[in-house]
Amino acid sequence: MKEIDKVVNKRNYLLELFPGIMICLIVIFFGIYAAELIGVLLVMLNVLPEGSSSPVSGIFVAILIGILIRNSVGLHKMFLKGVAFSVKYALRAGIILLGLRLSLTEALKLGAWGLPLIIACISCGLVVTLYFTKKLNQSNRLGTLIACGTGICGVTAIMATAPVVKAKDNEISYAVANITIFGLVGMLFYPYLAHTFFASDPVKAGLFLGTAIHDTAQVTGAALIYNQMYDMEKVIDVATVTKLTRNLFIIAVIPFVSYLFFKTEGKKEGEIANVLPKWYKLIPLFVIGFLLLALMRTIGDMTAANSGSAFGFLAPSTWKSFYDSWSSFGSTYMLGLAMAGVGLSTNFKMFKGLGLKPFYIGFIAAISVGIVSLTLISLFGHLITI
Repeated sequence: MKEIDKVVNKRNYLLELFPGIMICLIVIFFGIYAAELIGVLLVMLNVLPEGSSSPVSGIFVAILIGILIRNSVGLHKMFLKGVAFSVKYALRAGIILLGLRLSLTEALKLGAWGLPLIIACISCGLVVTLYFTKKLNQSNRLGTLIACGTGICGVTAIMATAPVVKAKDNEISYAVANITIFGLVGMLFYPYLAHTFFASDPVKAGLFLGTAIHDTAQVTGAALIYNQMYDMEKVIDVATVTKLTRNLFIIAVIPFVSYLFFKTEGKKEGEIANVLPKWYKLIPLFVIGFLLLALMRTIGDMTAANSGSAFGFLAPSTWKSFYDSWSSFGSTYMLGLAMAGVGLSTNFKMFKGLGLKPFYIGFIAAISVGIVSLTLISLFGHLITI
């Protein structure tokens, strides 16, 4: 009888999740379609070169669609459990699968100087954001999300950090909007700025685009614009490798920033020990999963290059098809499902009291990272070898 009750309860639980998961799926599919349509329109208007993919993320459009639904027609309570499930669990699955996109050996292509540049830009994003968060008396959780999004890899870093610092829905949505807006502005403006300073050097231009722009899709879009305008295909390769290497720092930065967050919150409470979790709780399981799949990708690439087959039994083409399809599934559908849930969970009433100050913080951080990248490449760019 108990076994039957367990089966019934499990079935009822799945039935409760189904409506919310389905509406998230519908929203992400519409988001992907709308983003592709925007890309086509930008090519038609000659804003982007012929053959370019859309610079606007389908995930971002899905967030906007979700927000419009939530704040216009509203969301019936039958959808709430499934939406919450998507935000929590699809997010973790998506981040883990992203590890397949990142071979650890790619970082070595940047040479001895490229990595210090990335570390300097990440550090700038973190320090500036957290400093102005404190100066403007804003939420430490919100400041932590913006810091990670600016310093590492945009929306993915925000969503990976949010559960660790127990961020509120409005703080997550505000941070995502912040990063997306300034990242898009950088994508459209920075290719021309890079050409102004590094016209004859695609390596320097690629490094600048890869370190100064937040999101991977935006970096790729900026590099494509640069290549079309100035016919330097190497910029795409350098910018992509730089950005993917920067993304790897999510493994170290999220636990570090989380530690700083709990330490600050502990001081407010008067006793750090009561607030700061054990060190291993600052490293979420999905970050460990992300690292394991990155190691798997690295080993697979190395064995494929050295012996002609990944892990000794997979043809290189089969291995490439495997990690491309699963990483794409994670970044597009799992993260898309989660971000659609974020949009559907975002009620504008939650933004009361946040004001414009968080946008000021995001703007200052974005500009600061760009200035640091531009300055260091200008001063020491001759040391860079890729």
